[in-house]
Amino acid sequence: MVKIYFDQGTLRILATPEELEPVARYVRWDDRHGCFRAEGCHYGPLVLTLHRLSHPFEDHAKAFAPQRFVSKEAITPRPHQEAALKAWNRGERFGIVVLPTGSGKSLLARMAISLVGRDTLILVPTIDLMLQWHGQLQTAFDLPVGLMGGGENRVESLTVSTYDSGYLHMERVGNRFGFLICDECHHLPATTTRHVAIMSIAPFRLGLTATPERADGLEEEMFELLGPIRYRTEIADLEGDYLSPYQLEQVFVILDPDERQAYDAAYTHYREFARASGVRLNTPDGWGQFIRICARSREGRAAYAAYRMQKHLARASRAKLRSVWKLLRKHAGQRVLIFTDDNATAYTIGETFFLPVITHKTKLPERKNLLDGFRSGRFSCLVNSRVLNEGVDVPEASVGIIVSGSGSVREHVQRLGRILRPGKGKKAILYELIAEDTGETYTSERRRQHAAYQRLD
Repeated sequence: MVKIYFDQGTLRILATPEELEPVARYVRWDDRHGCFRAEGCHYGPLVLTLHRLSHPFEDHAKAFAPQRFVSKEAITPRPHQEAALKAWNRGERFGIVVLPTGSGKSLLARMAISLVGRDTLILVPTIDLMLQWHGQLQTAFDLPVGLMGGGENRVESLTVSTYDSGYLHMERVGNRFGFLICDECHHLPATTTRHVAIMSIAPFRLGLTATPERADGLEEEMFELLGPIRYRTEIADLEGDYLSPYQLEQVFVILDPDERQAYDAAYTHYREFARASGVRLNTPDGWGQFIRICARSREGRAAYAAYRMQKHLARASRAKLRSVWKLLRKHAGQRVLIFTDDNATAYTIGETFFLPVITHKTKLPERKNLLDGFRSGRFSCLVNSRVLNEGVDVPEASVGIIVSGSGSVREHVQRLGRILRPGKGKKAILYELIAEDTGETYTSERRRQHAAYQRLD
């Protein structure tokens, strides 16, 4: 008789090699403890295989049970949500759904929770998103909703956790949930984050993301842990019907003469140092090699300071600040989100125009106050450095201004998504400010490699 136990994120299996032959690919021998083991994530296929073969086994691993999750409000799914749920359900309730930001991923998740009817854990990347999900679930279902993260450690049949807190507690609660939902699941392949899904025994899994592709190519690990993409739709498919129509505008700014001179000098300084040191910055390890060499000498530290100077001048030049002011005046009365790549630029804009700023340093109560103020109209503009790139619901925003950003396609698509939630008569517009004849031109070209950006209005 095969006996299966949950043991700190793994499965401890008592059986003979002959008894485990049908599931041999999932198990390995543990010399230290004299038993067979399997990763927690293999619970579903392991038990299903034994069950289908009518192979006798005792399941002492799972601590979840069927639950009845009844929505307090009537749900009328949109066609793409209904199609996504059906496709995921046909895929044995194991897989990833790719939907644009603002198209109702959280509603789809609530539909899936009711359909599966098992204790459910929702994993999210940030505390902001955790609190947002918690509020939505409390509104949707008439039952307590647990929290793991931000100082909370309360487990219920329906629980929301950050990936970080899930990693810390999964050895203890990995067998507590039969359904695992990973929001913004492109985070999952990270070095520690992946262990949240590895140590969970949940046989039913749903990954949600707008951008599954990763620059490092590790999305294959995400597919192994959550299943393949079962349904996918893009911004263009939903624009006008279920997402706000939108306009894109690149705004090229010309540096003032003194800043142009300072930029050219700093750019030449750090590039010549890199060349003289034998560093090829366009290679995979070029940047890391440059940093290591810069740390070794006074000349290197001066070159790194020059790099930072030219970066700052491109990100937050006086010309860019004037462009921000011009756009704020043009869209007076509308809800505007301003995006920057770094805290310093965000604070500069906030101080210059007396605008509220959110960065990763903003404390949770203040962050909540600022977001509530933006949603209510108390603040018409909010400046942020990457904090609002993903997940946080700000449907009132109709104008986005990208002052600076990375070359990440995902980041660029997420920023567009922040202003696409539909509204009566709403047409969203996203501005991208680019310092002309600087490294930002190349960065802009890199991050625009997505179908949503293959047009200019």
